[in-house]
Amino acid sequence: MDEQQAIQRLKQGDISGLEFLVAEHQVKAVRTAYLIMRDPALAEDVVQDCFIHAFHAIRRFDSTRPFEPWFMRSVVNAAVKAMQKSARQVQVGNGADESLFVEIAARVESVESQVESIEVQNQIWEAMQKLSPRQRAVVVQRYFLEMSEKEMAEESGAAVGTIKWLLNAARERLRGLLAERSEK
Repeated sequence: MDEQQAIQRLKQGDISGLEFLVAEHQVKAVRTAYLIMRDPALAEDVVQDCFIHAFHAIRRFDSTRPFEPWFMRSVVNAAVKAMQKSARQVQVGNGADESLFVEIAARVESVESQVESIEVQNQIWEAMQKLSPRQRAVVVQRYFLEMSEKEMAEESGAAVGTIKWLLNAARERLRGLLAERSEK
């Protein structure tokens, strides 16, 4: 089965198509939600809800377009809404997912450099948690999902200028937070 067949099965009410879509997109979707929310359990819940929503909304989905951008837009929006609803910023702690940094740290030659690198990465993660959920979302879309500003605008229904403004505001806020931290 391929993605188009899975979507057609879903449109016909056959839930077996959902299994294929979950297998194809769940890992990336959970990572995306996690990067916005920093809560693994909540990220998984949000993605499950998005798959259920996709199942119910699939009849309105344009089969001539790719599924992933449509679905990932749903995941990003749901993660942002969940963070805004809870009105909390998740703190990075011992349970933080440092696997993203393992590859980079493995390339560093000296122990001192590795320690320094991890400290910088932790500072970035801590600063990311002080961004609004929407700012975190655009940073994740741009640098994790590697979406262009145009793609981000198309997927969110916002103007490219709005996306550029959000991304710039997020970068400036991160720079300010990191500079503030380095002055201490």
